[in-house]
Amino acid sequence: MKKQVIGMRMKYAAYAGAANIFLLTAMFLPYVKKEGCSLSAFALLSGIMGNGLSGLSYILAAAVCLPVILVLLGILNMIKPSIPVSKVMMVTGAVEALVMSLLIINSKKMIDLSGIAGDKFMVKDFGIGFWLALVLSYFALAAVMKSIKVHPGHIILALMSVVWLFPIVWIILTSLREESGYYVGYFFPKGLTLDNYRSMLDPAGVIPFAKWWSNTFYVAAAICVINTVIVLTTAFTLSRIRFAGRITLMKVMLIIGMFPGFMSMIAVYNILKGIGLAQTLTALVIVGAAGAAMGYYISKGFFDTIPKSLDEAAVIDGATKFQIFTRIILPLSKPILVYTVLTSFLGPWGDYIFPYMLLGDNSNSYTVAIGLNWLRDFRRIDTYYTQFAAGAVMVSLPIVILFLLLQRFYVEGLSGSVKG
Repeated sequence: MKKQVIGMRMKYAAYAGAANIFLLTAMFLPYVKKEGCSLSAFALLSGIMGNGLSGLSYILAAAVCLPVILVLLGILNMIKPSIPVSKVMMVTGAVEALVMSLLIINSKKMIDLSGIAGDKFMVKDFGIGFWLALVLSYFALAAVMKSIKVHPGHIILALMSVVWLFPIVWIILTSLREESGYYVGYFFPKGLTLDNYRSMLDPAGVIPFAKWWSNTFYVAAAICVINTVIVLTTAFTLSRIRFAGRITLMKVMLIIGMFPGFMSMIAVYNILKGIGLAQTLTALVIVGAAGAAMGYYISKGFFDTIPKSLDEAAVIDGATKFQIFTRIILPLSKPILVYTVLTSFLGPWGDYIFPYMLLGDNSNSYTVAIGLNWLRDFRRIDTYYTQFAAGAVMVSLPIVILFLLLQRFYVEGLSGSVKG
């Protein structure tokens, strides 16, 4: 068994070594290719160091040196398997993947500042050496992790988490960025400040974000409560009560629910305008709750899994349908209740199409989606982009808090509903 473990470690250490040898080879291939000019990573490193850009040159130098270190560690691991270098290889491989991530983030800035690739450098101007180096660095990390018996699923999740977390980290850093401007050629801000958040929340400021936020919360909370009640009661009725036309009604509601809501947007606006509710938050609540019943099918499917013997026993004890729904079905349906609450809140919280259509130019009733889009206009985005990022972070906070408060109910099923 021990020989098999050592053999497995040696095999994946060999994979990691081979990946890093190819990675070093990729450094000699065209890293930048523009207008017939090809530059390798080593040529780019020389150009950057020649301009005194030491901070950036360290990243590229590390991208060159770390593969050499990993190759040497891999050879040592194969020659002397008893030497405990596996953890060192894993840490080095992780650092290498991080360095390569920083490389892709800062490569454009390094190339622009070095001046060796001309003006207006774009991502499409990266050569095959750059893309091979990026792919091989993560392959080498996966091989290193596998050599110390890390599950492949963990490797995939680790790599995917980098992709998922990157835009979140980026928008948070942008919201804290001291320098204004829509586009900058670097990832980490030169200075950090909370002024972007202060300007967004300042009642006397240019941007009435607090008003947008309160409008959105009012609409989302009202729609969440109304929709949750409508969806759950409709699902309970269709799941537990048998009446003429029930199947036909479910089919019609299911088919109608497949059509996107914005198809009726003009008609809905004209109806609301005719009754004097256009450009009001009440109109958004009415529109958001109007078609709630057509989302019954997921909740109904969950209610169908709850044994009907519980209903029959409750009826024998004298319970009404309402009591069965509130005292038996709902306590056993916390997962679907949480799901309904979250989806009912998320929809109106991030909705843009209907608020934009219904509210028009009534800026006092703007929601955060319309307000942030107003900041994104080409005439304002360069001035207010960091405030836009701060607003995007604050918009996400209620969703995160709501999910953290309710996530524990996801693991609760029907345990305890039927004994014996």
